[in-house]
Amino acid sequence: MNYVRGIRLREMPDEQSYLRNIPAIRHFSQMEGLEFRAPVTFLIGENGSGKSTFLEAIAVSMRFNPEGGSRDFSFSTRATHSELCDLITVIKTIPPKDGFFLRAESFYNTASYLDDTSTLLRYGGVSFHAQSHGEAFMALVSNRFEGNGLYLLDEPEAALSPQRQLSLIVEMGRLVRENSQFIIATHSPLLMAFPGAEIYQFSDAGIQKTAYRETDHYLVTKRFLDAPEQMLHYLLEEA
Repeated sequence: MNYVRGIRLREMPDEQSYLRNIPAIRHFSQMEGLEFRAPVTFLIGENGSGKSTFLEAIAVSMRFNPEGGSRDFSFSTRATHSELCDLITVIKTIPPKDGFFLRAESFYNTASYLDDTSTLLRYGGVSFHAQSHGEAFMALVSNRFEGNGLYLLDEPEAALSPQRQLSLIVEMGRLVRENSQFIIATHSPLLMAFPGAEIYQFSDAGIQKTAYRETDHYLVTKRFLDAPEQMLHYLLEEA
């Protein structure tokens, strides 16, 4: 079930906006938009390519708290989200019954908000601050993600070991079977392998739908794992 079918750009950012310096946004103005047809969509690309900025804009447009959480979270440590949310149109279907915006970089703030508002039972009953980063991430997904929901994840692999990333794939499979949709900004070639997922690669050339085995993340990782000594020798010689 897809609750977000796509996004369109209504107008370009102001000339003075840093968003103008992101190639993906400049190219996006020449596209008809992005369509989300699969229950899982990955936004990938180099650091600074704009994938997290797009995910954040979708989240804010869907009324999620900009720093993370569900639509009823109201904390704000510092307002840093871009104005892109005001420049896009999100094409929706029916409203999701559940939802969450998970941001790796501000998860500490989300955990603190939950401690302060005493709503831990829905999240497993244990403070996220009393768990490791990865344990807290998985407790959130396992206990709080209830299905029939829209889940926006920004670099969830930041806290997860490879084994825990595989556990996340299992949870995603469960939730997709329960009529959920995921849009995920990631660098993880493990997560990107989710069956049937769509992958949009952000680069200087714009935004292109890309097959899993043609992504830079897969190719670089495979090249390294096939011959780590050779690649390390090359890299260190170059340095």
